[in-house]
Amino acid sequence: MNIIKMKIQSNYLRIIFFLILFTLHFSLFISPARAQVGTWRNYLAYSEVQDIQAAGNYLFVLASNDLYQYNKNDQSIYTYDKTNGMNDTNISLIRWCPQAKRLVVVYSNSNIDLVDTKGDVINISDLYSKAITSDKSVSSIRIDGVYAYLVCGFGIVKLNVQRAEIADTYRPNHPEYPSTLPPEDDHSDYNANIELVKTLKPDGPNNNHFYFLKFINNILYTCGGLYHPLNETNTPGTIQLFNGDWTAYQDKLDTVTNHRYVDVDCLDVDPLNRNHVFAGGKTGLYEFMNGKFVREYTTDNSILTSVFHPNENKDYLIINGLKYDSQGNLWIVQSLNKQHRVLVLTSTGEWIEKDYNATGYLGNGRDLYIDGYNNLWFVNDHGNTPALYRYNMATDKCKQFASFVNQDGTSIVIAGDGGVRCLAEDIDGNMWIGTSAGPLLLEKSQFDNENYIFTQVKVPRNDGTNYADYLLSSTDIASIAIDGGGRKWFGTNGDGVYLISEDNLTQIHHFTTENSPLLSNTVKGVEINNNTGEVFFATTNGLCSYVSDATKTNTEMTDDNVWAYPNPVTPDYTGPITITGLTYNADVKILSSNGAIVNEGTSNGGTYVWDGCDKKGRRVASGVYMVATATKSGEKGTVCKIAVIN
Repeated sequence: MNIIKMKIQSNYLRIIFFLILFTLHFSLFISPARAQVGTWRNYLAYSEVQDIQAAGNYLFVLASNDLYQYNKNDQSIYTYDKTNGMNDTNISLIRWCPQAKRLVVVYSNSNIDLVDTKGDVINISDLYSKAITSDKSVSSIRIDGVYAYLVCGFGIVKLNVQRAEIADTYRPNHPEYPSTLPPEDDHSDYNANIELVKTLKPDGPNNNHFYFLKFINNILYTCGGLYHPLNETNTPGTIQLFNGDWTAYQDKLDTVTNHRYVDVDCLDVDPLNRNHVFAGGKTGLYEFMNGKFVREYTTDNSILTSVFHPNENKDYLIINGLKYDSQGNLWIVQSLNKQHRVLVLTSTGEWIEKDYNATGYLGNGRDLYIDGYNNLWFVNDHGNTPALYRYNMATDKCKQFASFVNQDGTSIVIAGDGGVRCLAEDIDGNMWIGTSAGPLLLEKSQFDNENYIFTQVKVPRNDGTNYADYLLSSTDIASIAIDGGGRKWFGTNGDGVYLISEDNLTQIHHFTTENSPLLSNTVKGVEINNNTGEVFFATTNGLCSYVSDATKTNTEMTDDNVWAYPNPVTPDYTGPITITGLTYNADVKILSSNGAIVNEGTSNGGTYVWDGCDKKGRRVASGVYMVATATKSGEKGTVCKIAVIN
């Protein structure tokens, strides 16, 4: 006992010594709270309470198809999702089993989790993974002792909740098919506790509808709709903002406009007034001020036209792309029109229709972007007439890129439900487009060429041959974002998210629902908070994020903008140590107190990540370590310090 006590005192004194040493050597910069690189976070809705199950001093609450736990004793709330043990998304049913002291959680895809009040989760995937043609969906859960009877479309599954295994399955013609089942839930827990849960619930968005994502003025703006000519989702119109807390714009505008308000899938903020916002979607163009609806623009008060005739049909004034210029003029592309239409609503309220030479049917014009040369770029996400456009806003001349031939002279087929989904400009000024046939690169040198070509990046196989494969060929790319390190984030229709290196040759990550907390493999939007490196994913099951190791760069490195976190590094911390505030491709060296280099490398954008180990992979000893930096051109940067306590 005395030896243990002496060790505890020794560790305590060592920590105090290094903290004093650290403080004496230099002032400790208290950094803002930052999430650890490599961590995931879900931003789920809990607004619509669907079921409540009492479990002693706890309440399990199913809300907006997500789950949280309420502690009656201390009023604390604990949310469950894929970042802390759950194995799927979109919960359809919950039921508490008192004898086994576990909550039975059934997902819409028939996957099953068992959850206890301590937060431990056990997955039972047998029903989900069973390959049968019959209907596996679960309509109700009946509890009898340690057993849960799951009433499915094909029959009944008997689940032993205590042993966490399926005990039996019964089809209607089974000789032991249960003729009398335990009673259904009488919802007494729901009725007794509904008012309490309405007032005490986790913070989150109003719903899990996410499609468009954009950081503007350090605020994440989101829209929930998706309109595609072949995919009418009719998602209720929703605009939600995240700035540490969630706020929502006025919704249910159908009661105000007297026609549908659905599939809102684009917006932009007035650069002259950040409270002034326009949004567009299947049912038209909407103006907001301070989150409140101001007016809609229709055939009655604008030059907008309806897809169908007569023009009075206000349910199809389709606006899938809009963008403000720096002067406060709103540029609009109207879709599903026989004629190409680029419109401008000026800062003074005047409507202008631009006349430009482009051919083909503009079925789904979206993803507007203004480059540094006064060009408006947008795409046509339509299988019959896929194209990329560059419209010069000063000369009214438009170049249409509708022929898809790569550097090898091979035609790239974008067919069926395919199209040019999205675009993004990389740090070298080249334009990337996401298509149903994979990502394509239009290099700057091709912008003005009459016989332009697209580049399909070739990735060497490195297997001893000279063979290479086209980057993500045939992968349906739905969204693209370029991070501070010049790396490409590709969101896909059905294949998760890819992170590709700046030189386009290395796959750094491929996140799917199977290997990560990603909520869905269909990722319609990707957006990056370049101040923190947090990458947001708009999926068909809601919004989630991943903290990457790249942030925006600084133009110079100073004592005021270069710092490390966590700092000091305490004995219980084993995660990455992040140095931020660096210039592009900065040279970074981690030095011990005697000047020996223990780690070195190059920044990703404005960030460098150190694992706390030396060059041989060994955890470094306690001490104060210097971070010496230099610019890409070799100019001296600055020095910050990291205290490591083991």
